[in-house]
Amino acid sequence: MKKLTLAIIAVLCIISCSDKKKDTSEKINGSLAQSVGKINELAVVVENDLWKGSLGDTIRKYFGAEVPGLPQEEPLFSMRQLPPEAFTGISRRNRLFLKIQIGDEPKVYVANNQYATPQLGYVITGVNNDEIISLIQERSEGMIAKYKKVETREKQFKIKKSVEYIPQLKEKMGITLKIPSAYRIAKEEDKFFWLRKDIKNGDTNLMIYELPLGTIPKDSNTIAKIIKVRDSIGVLKIPTNSGKFITEEAYAPYLFETSLDNKFAFETKGTWEIKDRYMAGPFVNYVIDDLENNRQLVIEGFVLAPSVRKRNYMFELEAIVKTIKFE
Repeated sequence: MKKLTLAIIAVLCIISCSDKKKDTSEKINGSLAQSVGKINELAVVVENDLWKGSLGDTIRKYFGAEVPGLPQEEPLFSMRQLPPEAFTGISRRNRLFLKIQIGDEPKVYVANNQYATPQLGYVITGVNNDEIISLIQERSEGMIAKYKKVETREKQFKIKKSVEYIPQLKEKMGITLKIPSAYRIAKEEDKFFWLRKDIKNGDTNLMIYELPLGTIPKDSNTIAKIIKVRDSIGVLKIPTNSGKFITEEAYAPYLFETSLDNKFAFETKGTWEIKDRYMAGPFVNYVIDDLENNRQLVIEGFVLAPSVRKRNYMFELEAIVKTIKFE
């Protein structure tokens, strides 16, 4: 009897230790493991049959929506679907995840650093598909914004590993930026900088210059004035073998309002072209109100990469710009 009792206790101990090991599988030395995943990659945890139906269509519609301002259609996130039973081990360490499950009530809750760090997950529950679809329609905009903040911080973290310090930006423009060391100065003038990085089949670029305060006002003509200014600067400062570096005329750019280093800024996304040369690509333009220095500072990123996806190149440029600090 005593031997039987000891055997039962031993089995229970083994089970307990096994469960404990399973519960802490995402931890290393008592701390959460490093999250994994490419930039702008979203793991979607949902049953296979739901992914193939109207619920999956809704997820793709909102989280796979087209990125504004790109010449070719590219989604906000590259999504990877996996059923709940596959959401284990390293899969649970995805930096971004969206989990869909049937529950007792419609609810969206945040799973922040639950399995790894940094990590942002959302769990959406509902009694049926219609409830979950409704929640996605109502909450996706805010969720996407939070996902993008996490990805921006992750990109900036990667940039910090190899930063190129450019003292002239502080001396001449009164700003600092965390710029990857792969970038080089293509043109430097008193109040104008053009920085470039070579990539496969092209290059990524940053232009920095200033305007008198009020050059770009907030009114019904804002977008037209931004285009006029960027076209005049592009023609003067960006050399081409022939043609002019201007805003593509066929499609109106997207205009947003944002904040950079606690300063109001216009954010414009659109397509540039070299007139009559059949060359084009995306740009993002920021006009920042620098009231203390009585000016508007302009930072623009643009990409030349024919026949290549450009979403992540543009995302890098945006992440760089968002490191700006005014001295």
